[in-house]
Amino acid sequence: MSRPYSADMADSPRYAIYYAPAPGGALDRFGAALLGYDAFTGEDLPFPEGVLRATPDWHGLTGDPRKYGFHATLKAPMSLAPGRTEAELVSACDAFAATPRAIPVITPVVDSISGFIAVIPAEPSAELIRLAADCVTEFDAFRAPLTEADRARRNPSRLTPRQREHLDRWGYPYVMDDFRFHMTLTGRVSPERRDALVSMLRDRFSALGLSSLAIDRIALFRQDDANSRFRIVQQYEIAPA
Repeated sequence: MSRPYSADMADSPRYAIYYAPAPGGALDRFGAALLGYDAFTGEDLPFPEGVLRATPDWHGLTGDPRKYGFHATLKAPMSLAPGRTEAELVSACDAFAATPRAIPVITPVVDSISGFIAVIPAEPSAELIRLAADCVTEFDAFRAPLTEADRARRNPSRLTPRQREHLDRWGYPYVMDDFRFHMTLTGRVSPERRDALVSMLRDRFSALGLSSLAIDRIALFRQDDANSRFRIVQQYEIAPA
């Protein structure tokens, strides 16, 4: 059940469990530069050479994902449940990563998804779906119930019945069988512009020579208040099975 909205909650921190590439690696630098923000350091970054020349409104196109940093969602942003602390969540992340499990390996590609452009797997991965589901369930005890305002922002009337069930049970509609791994590079792009931007970003991504990607780590992100960007608190390497 949703709880009444409190103005104080807008000033409370939120946390998320995301996948973020290893700091300093080619994929990390690719995503951070395109968003103009480094979630490890909290610093703004210059856009890559030629991006603004080719796409003068690039800063605006990346405004939404810049707030979150370059990542893929495993456990969506949440306020902490009453009585829970950041230190407890840090310990839970450490325990989760220390539990041996199959490490998903994907072939990363750039494509459009739900109107925006992202790095996504070329094919679905059962191991990746399981990793995300484990994050959803195992960290749910830390999640404060949705407020009425939070639920309304998800436009429940536009969700499928199963997604509404996910929203009410897990606080986020796109989990379990509705999970789609994506590392967002832009906000929503109009259909007439999408193909050109996908082509540009594919060309840049191909320069990395990244034919496979192991999803071998999780990161705890924190947003201090509603006006802040998310920053990485700590990253954890997953123990392989």
